[in-house]
Amino acid sequence: MADSVRVELGRVVGAHALAGEVRVRFFGDGPENLLRCPFVFLGERRDDSAAVRYAVRGGGQGRGGEVRLSLEGVDDRNAAEALRGSLVLVDSQVLEPLDEDEFYWHELIGCTVETEAGERVGSVRELWNTGGHDVLVVMGERGQVLVPTVREIMKRVDRSEGRIVIDPIPGLLDEDEGR
Repeated sequence: MADSVRVELGRVVGAHALAGEVRVRFFGDGPENLLRCPFVFLGERRDDSAAVRYAVRGGGQGRGGEVRLSLEGVDDRNAAEALRGSLVLVDSQVLEPLDEDEFYWHELIGCTVETEAGERVGSVRELWNTGGHDVLVVMGERGQVLVPTVREIMKRVDRSEGRIVIDPIPGLLDEDEGR
């Protein structure tokens, strides 16, 4: 990965116990990257220039979909509660490398989406986690198109060229779809 960007790995949802641990609802498939980071940034959005860097003293599993983190300088429940709602961000360079056919969400933002026939659909603006599978939110001449990230539709992801090739199922690219 050439340039490091800040990536959202979770959101602080509250405090755990009295010693200042924060509860973090993690994004994505699992908490592994979040639990192995030596430091995190807490801010309001990914590009928040005022995000504060915290050294991670420790962490562990929490409730379903959550982890607990002990952050340097957050030493009591009140300090932990004050962080509620903050996004937990990390530099993309600290993320675990993935297999060739896997990708992180931030790598797909901005990619051009086209059909196997070469028809341009648009650019990926964001991704949604819908529970069953993730969905690309693609904006183009058709307006907003929602593209499920299932192998039957998403045929190729070329990170170096910033291109995603899809084989649209019937109805996916109809004019009224996604509006």
